Amino acid sequence: MEAEDFNGTPVQDDSAFITAPFKGRNSFWRYFTGAITPFLVSNLIGAIPLAIVLIIYSNGGAMPERGGMPDFEAMGINLNLGFVLTVFPYILAFFTLVFLVKPLNNRSFMTVINGGRKIRWGRIFFSAFVWTVLLALGLWYSVRSNPDNYSLNNSSGSLIIIALLAVLTIPFQAGFEELLFRGYLMQGFAVASRNRWMPIVATSVIFGLMHVINPEVKEYGFVAMIPQYIFFGLVFAILTMMDDGTELAIGAHTANNAFMSVFVTNKDSALQTPALYEQLEIHPWTDFRDLVIASLVFLAIIAIVYRWSDVRKLYARIYFRQQKEPEADQMP
Repeated sequence: MEAEDFNGTPVQDDSAFITAPFKGRNSFWRYFTGAITPFLVSNLIGAIPLAIVLIIYSNGGAMPERGGMPDFEAMGINLNLGFVLTVFPYILAFFTLVFLVKPLNNRSFMTVINGGRKIRWGRIFFSAFVWTVLLALGLWYSVRSNPDNYSLNNSSGSLIIIALLAVLTIPFQAGFEELLFRGYLMQGFAVASRNRWMPIVATSVIFGLMHVINPEVKEYGFVAMIPQYIFFGLVFAILTMMDDGTELAIGAHTANNAFMSVFVTNKDSALQTPALYEQLEIHPWTDFRDLVIASLVFLAIIAIVYRWSDVRKLYARIYFRQQKEPEADQMP
């Protein structure tokens, strides 16, 4: 692939990920359908088991809430069961996206991951490891510096159960979000804009806005919380564009959600789990500051290990010489 920056200097790079969608079908309705259908399946079908359990345990009465979400503990629902039921819709969404790419866009699902190459498992595990270490150091420092803000929530063997459940289910939840936003939609915006910065910005903003219904947004406000999600999306987008694939983003996102499920929770968490600690008070702007610091350290480590050097990958214009593909319908 050849890409040109604003001065016309080519970026010589094997960017299979960003050029793969040009070989498929790319009209707007295809990407709209591919992005919306997984959410419809997850909410209309995937939410049925949770709805049934909530109806049974509520006994037709008022449903107690915690942070704007049904309070599983107050209803007598096992938190591990509640966790699985909450994540289950994402599993259906994941497989729905997998099955839609080929018929909709006339290309394999592997092109959404990294342009069609073999999955680079080492990148997933390394990214997850580095982000987990940074989160663990951050939690250790927070507990030591402000112990009154944390209560020991679970020190029993059930912590092992939630850890196993998180390892088995969170990869689908985080993987779906990464493959949809940093994979599928990022490629769609790349075809539409023919540059790299627009997909980064657009998917980050959309990713942030998709979390507007989360309970912590309701509790602490749009202005305090949504910038954190947009920034998180920006970090994942940078990982994807610089590394020519989604593996690093999948690893970090999975590690983040799994760590939070197992080690620290709060009353406004979207995922209610019997985590090790409960954080009693949330300070959104302090958390945002910590997120920025951890992300910069994380990106620096990744950049050194994988020898990132050409920052034009974040803004260069995409140049793709279309081969003879009469069946492909490109975005205008």
